Order: sequence, then structure tokens, then C-alpha cells
Amino acid sequence: MIYLAEFLGSFFLVATVVGSGIMGERLSPDNTAVALLGNTIPTGAILFVLIKMFGPVSGAHFNPAVSTVFLFRKELDVQKFSKYIFCQFAGGLLAIVVTHFIFCNPSAGHSLSIFQVSDHAPRSAYWALLVSETIATSGLILTILFVRKNDSSSVAMAVALFITAGYWFTSSTSFANPMVTISRIFTDTFTGISPASVPYFIVGQLIGVAIAYILTKDIKE
Repeated sequence: MIYLAEFLGSFFLVATVVGSGIMGERLSPDNTAVALLGNTIPTGAILFVLIKMFGPVSGAHFNPAVSTVFLFRKELDVQKFSKYIFCQFAGGLLAIVVTHFIFCNPSAGHSLSIFQVSDHAPRSAYWALLVSETIATSGLILTILFVRKNDSSSVAMAVALFITAGYWFTSSTSFANPMVTISRIFTDTFTGISPASVPYFIVGQLIGVAIAYILTKDIKE
């Protein structure tokens, strides 16, 4: 059940990110700020719901960066960690395909290929993306671990609020998640990202993991 929870949580997270981006852009085609807001609110909302749903089952990681920190903290063993990562990526990639399918409506002029690769230009300078993802990932993990220690019932709300804010205070829009990063290569819709920028996202996320682990390694649950 724990692996199913990671699969389903990752599926719904990516489906919400990509689907709300498509919907936001269709409803506000000439207003990127409104489209981004329409992408931000559902993402924060679904994070709160998913963590409440699956937190008691699997810990509600849905994120290889989070799972890596828990591996380093010896709260996951290597075998469980590997299965978590597999389920997270499987859920995220399936969500891309399903979301493209459900938003394809040729009769309304909305034709979407099921399989896509993003042709988007980079969101900002590559080094800015790296720094943004370092800040976003370390901030997310610090939020999880400090709030878990001080008020465990508020982790879902804290994570949802952090990511909602992160959409707007980082130039990368605060992915903080390698699974979401890789998944979003395969959509050329509003939330797609340039494949060329992905290494900078991933390196920033890994640096964020290292920083957060060092700062929290003495914190006990």
C-alpha cells in the first residue's frame, strides 16, 4: 500500500500541475500572470489534500529529493527508497500522458499530442534556475522537517503554502522535485520546460538536498 500511495500521489500531483496549467492558459491566453495564478492555487491545494491522504501511509513524499533526505536520515532503507523513486516517476510520467488525453478536444480546436517533448525557451538564465531550485528544494525540506518536529499536524498546510509562495518568489517557479522536473520535459503545454534547462534544475535540487540535510541532520522527529 505504501508504494501505491507514492504512485497515486505523484500521479495526482503532476496531473494537477500540468492540467491546471493547460486550463489556465486556455482561459487566459493573453495573460500569463492569471494563467500562472490558475496553476499555482490548484498545486498548493492538491499538495495539502495528498499529504493529508497519504501522509499516514507512505509519508507522502511524491518527490525523490524528499526521499533522498529520508534515506540519508536512515528513515528509509535502500530497498524502500528505490521502490519509492520508481513509483514516483511511474506516477508522474503516466500523469503526463493521461492529462494530454483528457484535455485533447479537436472539435473545440484543442488538439494535443499524447506524447510530447517541450519546445519551451528556458524560463530564465540557467544559473538563475540552479540557484532558484537550490533555494526552493532546501526550503521545502526545511519546512517539512522543522514543521514535523514542532507541529506534525501542520506539515500538509506548511508544504502547500511553501510551494504556493515558491511559484512566485523563484524564477524557476519552485519545482523542488526531480520527478516533476523530468515529467515536465514531456509536455509542450504551459508547464513544460526546456530539456536544456533540466540539468540546472536537477543540480540545484541536489544542492538543496545537501544543504537541508546538513542543517537538519541533528533534528529528530
